[in-house]
Amino acid sequence: MLPSLRYKLEALVERREELERLLSDPDVIGDAKRFRNLSREFAQLEPVATALADETQARADLVTAEAMRGDAELRDLAEEEIAAATARLERLDRELLAHLVPKDPRDDGDLYLEVRAGTGGDEAAIFAGDLFRMYSRYAERQGWRIEVESANPGEHGGFKEVIARIEGQGAYSKLKFESGTHRVQRVPETESQGRIHTSAATVAIIPVEPEGEPIVISPADLRVDTFRSSGAGGQHVNKTDSAIRITHLPSGIVVESQTERSQHANRDKAMKRLQAMLAEAQAAQAAAAQAETRKLQVGSGDRSQRIRTYNFPQGRITDHRVEGLTLYDLPNIVEGDLDALVERLQAEHQADELARLTAGE
Repeated sequence: MLPSLRYKLEALVERREELERLLSDPDVIGDAKRFRNLSREFAQLEPVATALADETQARADLVTAEAMRGDAELRDLAEEEIAAATARLERLDRELLAHLVPKDPRDDGDLYLEVRAGTGGDEAAIFAGDLFRMYSRYAERQGWRIEVESANPGEHGGFKEVIARIEGQGAYSKLKFESGTHRVQRVPETESQGRIHTSAATVAIIPVEPEGEPIVISPADLRVDTFRSSGAGGQHVNKTDSAIRITHLPSGIVVESQTERSQHANRDKAMKRLQAMLAEAQAAQAAAAQAETRKLQVGSGDRSQRIRTYNFPQGRITDHRVEGLTLYDLPNIVEGDLDALVERLQAEHQADELARLTAGE
C-alpha cells in the first residue's frame, strides 16, 4: 500500500477518535441533528478502525510465526501460521483500500426512476413497461417504497413514459448504474411470422436532493401550466385542472405531476423532481471530464449509451460496460431478481476506483 494511502487511513482513525469524544459531549448530545450526523459518521468509520486493528494483530502473528521457524519441531506449524497470517494481511489490505474509495453522499438516499420508450414503436412501450415492472419488483424485494408520479401508457400496453419516486435505504447506491439505453431482442406478440425484433427504452436514475439542501431556482425561470389529470383519482379525474407541468426555461427541462388531488401538492412534487434533475445535470457536467475513464458512467446521466441487451430467445442478459458480464437468467431478472447484476456492477465500480487509488491518482 502506498504511504499516502496509509496516511489517509490513519487520518480516518484519528477522526473516529475525535468523533468518539464529541459524542460524549453534553452540548452535542443536546443537539439532536448534530448528534445524529456525527453518529452516522462514526458508524461509517468504525470498520476502518476495526480493520486496522486486525491488521496490526495479523502482523504480530506473522512475526511470531517467523520466529518459530528456527525450532525444528515447530517448523511445520510455523509455515502454516505464516501462510494464514499472510493471507489475512492480503485480505485486510484489500479491505482497507476499499474503505478509501470515495463514498457518494447520495448513495443512502432516494431516487427518481424515469423509463421512456425508445425506438421500436408499440414493442418499445411494452418493453418500457417490462423494465418498470422489473424495477418495481426489485424495489419491493428490498422493502423500498415506490410511488408513480406520472405515467403515459402505450396504446398496446406498457408505457411511452413512466416516472416514479423510490424511497429506501441505499436505493440510489444499488440502482445508480441503470441509467442508459436498454435494448431488447425478442419476438413481439404482434409478430405473426416469428421474427425477432429489436427495440429500446431509456432509463434515468436521478438522486433525490437531500433535505435542507435544495438547489435554488428563480421563479422567473419557470413556466407553470395546469391541465386535467388523466391518472388515478376516481370521480375527481378530469373535473379540475389539478395536474401541473413546470418548464425550466434556461435548461428546457419539463416535469409533470398529476397523481395528487390538489394543484399545490402536484406543484410541490414537480418542484422537488425539477430540483433533483437540475442537481443531477450539474453533477453530470462536473463528471464529464472523467467520463472517459468511467466504464459505468456514474452520474453522467448519459441515456444515449447502450448499456444492456435483453435477449429473450437465448434467455440471456448482457451488460456492455463490463467485459464478460453475461447472465443466463433472464426470466428471473425481469421478475426483479437483480441482485447478481447489481452486485457485479458495484464490484466493478469499486475495482475501478481502487485502480485509481493504487495508481496514486
